[in-house]
Amino acid sequence: MQTYQKLGFEKKESQSIVHALNHLLANYQLYYHKLRGFHWNVEGRDFFELHEKFEEDYQAAHENIDRIAERIRIFGKKPVYRLAEYLEMAKIKEAKSGLAPEDMVRQIVDDMETLLGEMLGVVQAAEETGDTASIHLIMNMMQALEKRHWMFSAWLKKVPVASPQHN
Repeated sequence: MQTYQKLGFEKKESQSIVHALNHLLANYQLYYHKLRGFHWNVEGRDFFELHEKFEEDYQAAHENIDRIAERIRIFGKKPVYRLAEYLEMAKIKEAKSGLAPEDMVRQIVDDMETLLGEMLGVVQAAEETGDTASIHLIMNMMQALEKRHWMFSAWLKKVPVASPQHN
């Protein structure tokens, strides 16, 4: 019977993974808070649709935040958790008040691209040390986020209004 062995990553090896995970965590926290704010404050004709979609996405973000933080703990480290640290570390910035629905979606699409870039950073750090568990975790998150990015990007496209046909 094979016994469980500790992860086996050296402190120096895990440092780059934990660093990348903490940066992803900080960005995800700002993304989550932005989605919550947009969910609460969206108005207009797209209210029902976007209110629901923002809620779906902030719930998914909440789950991913927990997964990222727990992955950091697996390495024996503590995830950053102070708002000041998130604001300092994150590339994603807070949203301004009073945005139109289209501007909200545009920001979410941009933030998704930032998150995807941060995820690639985690994957690269994990590949250097053979950390297949982190790679698997992040790749699953990436697949879901890429799909949401596609959907919100499609929502932003202007559909041409069909002109009435004369018989």
